[in-house]
Amino acid sequence: MFSGAFTALITPFKNGEVDVEALEGLVEFQIKGGVSGLVPCGTTAETPALSEAEDKLVIETVVRVAAGRVAVIAGTGSNSTDMAIKYTKMAEEAGADGSLQVTPYYNKPTQEGLYRHFAAIAENTSLPLVLYNIPGRTSITMSAETTARLAEVPNIVGTKEATHSMDMASDIRRLCGEEFCILSGDDSLTLPIMALGGNGVISVASNVAPAAVSEMVGALLNGDFERGRELHYELLPLFRALFVETNPIPVKSAASLLGLCSDEMRLPMVPLADENLAKLREVMDTVPHLLPTPEEVL
Repeated sequence: MFSGAFTALITPFKNGEVDVEALEGLVEFQIKGGVSGLVPCGTTAETPALSEAEDKLVIETVVRVAAGRVAVIAGTGSNSTDMAIKYTKMAEEAGADGSLQVTPYYNKPTQEGLYRHFAAIAENTSLPLVLYNIPGRTSITMSAETTARLAEVPNIVGTKEATHSMDMASDIRRLCGEEFCILSGDDSLTLPIMALGGNGVISVASNVAPAAVSEMVGALLNGDFERGRELHYELLPLFRALFVETNPIPVKSAASLLGLCSDEMRLPMVPLADENLAKLREVMDTVPHLLPTPEEVL
């Protein structure tokens, strides 16, 4: 159902509040860059630091500005099943096209618990659900076998794969069939995941390089792996620089350098260290052709 380059949107702030005007500009910038969809309120959005009202504001703003031009997959997961259902219903009412559901963090459920958690959410919404397997953030890994059980639920349509394991991606494709979408959760692994049958990426880098990431994913989807590999290697230094510290610190700094929004963050996120900011600037200076011009940002 979902394929292409989806941007894991940052949340811009101004004087401690969500900067709605900057968020509107980010959505337009992404759509002009050719992305297939937008993912507000994920990890990159600093969602753990957003209130329920702010989550609603961000999702509603993105849906309103996107106006059906691209898909909006709202991050509405939680380690509380009841809260995940509540937030998913909120996103459905706001007009989102899908929901991203992270594996429950901290409480570390069993595989049966994971199955029941996601199945319960699916039963309470008509939205297509994309699972999100990211053990580095949650300390729990959902198995390919559990993913395959969940793929049998009609409105569970795919997974964001961020285990860093190509064996996991292979097993999900083998067990879940071709209709189940696999989206890379790591920019640097989009190429190998798509080579294994993946359908695209939920990207951090496309916040600042939507056109380049979209072109890379489009080439891979069209079977042009030569062009896809070329763009992968051109983008690789940027992919790495955007994770020189914990996401979303570097990408928000990069967005600020481009004039897309401020680099304001909320604790416990803190500004990029000076030495890492210098590294980020250096990398960005080496790939100007992959980044927007000032005219494209306006």
